[in-house]
Amino acid sequence: MRIQDIAKLSTRMFKTNPARTWLTILGMGVGTGAVVTLVGLGFGLQNIILEQIVLGDTLLSLNVTPPPARAVTLNPQTVQEFYEIERVQDVAPLASFAALVTFDGLTGNTFLQGANPNYFRFTGTKEISGRLFTSETIEEDRSSVILTSAMLKLFEVEDPETAIGKQVSFRVFVPQEGTNETIEMEMKKRYTIVGISSEESRPGAILLLDELTSQLAVTEYERVQVRVEEVEFLDPVTESIVERGFGVTALSKTVEQANKIFQGIQAVLAVFGGIALVVSAIGMFNTMTVTLLERTGEIGIMRTLGASSNDIKILFVSEAVIVGFLGGLVGIGIGVGIGFSLNTMVNVAAANFGGKAVALFSYPMTFILFIATFSAVVGFLTGIFPARRAAALNPLDAIRYK
Repeated sequence: MRIQDIAKLSTRMFKTNPARTWLTILGMGVGTGAVVTLVGLGFGLQNIILEQIVLGDTLLSLNVTPPPARAVTLNPQTVQEFYEIERVQDVAPLASFAALVTFDGLTGNTFLQGANPNYFRFTGTKEISGRLFTSETIEEDRSSVILTSAMLKLFEVEDPETAIGKQVSFRVFVPQEGTNETIEMEMKKRYTIVGISSEESRPGAILLLDELTSQLAVTEYERVQVRVEEVEFLDPVTESIVERGFGVTALSKTVEQANKIFQGIQAVLAVFGGIALVVSAIGMFNTMTVTLLERTGEIGIMRTLGASSNDIKILFVSEAVIVGFLGGLVGIGIGVGIGFSLNTMVNVAAANFGGKAVALFSYPMTFILFIATFSAVVGFLTGIFPARRAAALNPLDAIRYK
């Protein structure tokens, strides 16, 4: 049987039984749409959780901290040793002191920190207002300070933009070497706020590290970010630093674990959606079986005229694949439509309440292509049994079937 004949006979059901055919396609679409919607929700949640991570420098950086027992410390000499480790590209230390900050006539507890511009790249820190320190603005930033968003909450500042350009002053608690005591030191210089960072875990104010060391004696650092050349060097560099007695964490490992968790979530959501798809497939199987009974006489005539059993089998399987594929396209339309509608509703609500727009549902193109292909495969599997029954019919018995 020619290909054009198979194509014509496989699509004839749209003329002979259009209502039943489209209802079958819609049934498959509902099941597929459930899978698309639920898995799209999983992708959306994954993107929301990981969207703050800056690829590149952040995923190639190691966060190095001193051990709790303080057997070793992070100091300028240690930082220099990190530079000498093979495959280490750059190092960004962070100094930190407990301090009091005065802002708009109010005083509160904070941490006064010092960091170079590369520290923000390596940690993935972003600004929510203003700007961060850059290598191009180092000279003008010697009188500048960056506050964390947690600091604004401390002073009940709702709009970050209103803090830009204002000045703050600090009184720093400097530890005395060899003792557990600190002395309070007032910094005579006032600093202008140029940016608000996205850090929400604790109140903090960040100066350039050189500016902080010109005002205070920095003998050790709170943490150090070590940037390696390539991802395959993360493990050997980590081992080298751990051997020196320091603790090391890598954001890339956290991302891997998070992705594994979300893959599990997506699998669970796909199972729930798959239940609806199985029900739809059963309905499609029932339709193909009814079609077989209706065409029994027709099959007998085709066999008598010379059609082989394989031709009959191909005819039924082709029809099932077409219905399954079209059901997949309808399901993709339903799932994407639901996701787009809910995303719009969520973003409108977020805009009205001053929140940030997010994509609660996400549909990667590879996932869409997989669903379309998978739907055709489901149609193929659904049509195998009726196709085999049709191919096995005796031509004479089929002609006499009423």
